[in-house]
Amino acid sequence: MIERTAFEKNDFFSRLEGLTENVLTRRRRVRRIKKEKQKAKNFILDWLEAFIWAAGVVLLINQYLFQAYQIPSGSMIDTLLIGDRIFVNKVIFGPELLPGMAKLPSPVKPKRNDVIIFENPSYISRGPAFDIAQRIIYMLTLSLVDIDRDESGEPKAHFLIKRAVGWEGDRFVLDRGEFRIRFAGETRWVREREFNAQRKLNHQLSRLMDLSAYPALEAAGKAAAYMDVGLDPPHRLVSAASPTTTLRYPDYLTHERARLETLRGAYPQDHRYGMLLARHTQGWYVPEGRILPLGDNRDNSRDGRYFGPIRETKVLGKGSIIYWPIGRLGPIW
Repeated sequence: MIERTAFEKNDFFSRLEGLTENVLTRRRRVRRIKKEKQKAKNFILDWLEAFIWAAGVVLLINQYLFQAYQIPSGSMIDTLLIGDRIFVNKVIFGPELLPGMAKLPSPVKPKRNDVIIFENPSYISRGPAFDIAQRIIYMLTLSLVDIDRDESGEPKAHFLIKRAVGWEGDRFVLDRGEFRIRFAGETRWVREREFNAQRKLNHQLSRLMDLSAYPALEAAGKAAAYMDVGLDPPHRLVSAASPTTTLRYPDYLTHERARLETLRGAYPQDHRYGMLLARHTQGWYVPEGRILPLGDNRDNSRDGRYFGPIRETKVLGKGSIIYWPIGRLGPIW
């Protein structure tokens, strides 16, 4: 009985040894075959295969995880500067299945004061095929190449990066470039700067216009209304408006409000002017499921004041990290 057990053990180990040798031999054979195939490959095809594999990895990361963007304008100064290169977290709010197509759902929603990226509502598409090609090239080159350019050769603003300031139910009014907010469910108006200071928010609101320039800007708006109806503006308005010729970034909305107020006074029977003016006097209301995005550099930002609140579903990601230049490396607040 003891001898039989020993024989069985020896037989088991012999079989195990034979199996191991077969496996190792097979692995060596597979490796040898791979090496022979590698030697037989054309150098160009080998390089092309490596490039396609690397490009696929870059596309997957950019499309579903983190995408590189370059800041083209000063609308978010001082949070983001012109030329900053940033990574946008695309998985947090649900990435798109394909560039420009259906988004995947996400339990995480944008929060007030997040720096978000979204499709420009004013962007005029050149067709889905071009949009997909542009986004693929942009992602593959880590934002270095943008084929979507205007007549002057400047990149078109296909996407915008702004701060999510207004939430559903909020109402905003603008007074000489400064916002007052009435939050959903409240009756009291709060100045935006006071709200930010109370909550110790890290970002700064930049203004390029001095408050002392507003009387001249309003006079220029009134003078423009006179010219709209074919009249020469009074000398007092022309004189008061003369300092606006040196303004590099005038507050267009204040200028337009003064112009419309004058036109409504001249044509009170024309309800068109009253309707246009209501946007300035009554402000902006943020409907359900929408966000009012604003630039931190208020005097140099084409944002929700011009195209209105955007759909929450149009938010593509959240600004996460500045990775270039090295001196500005760090998180985005």
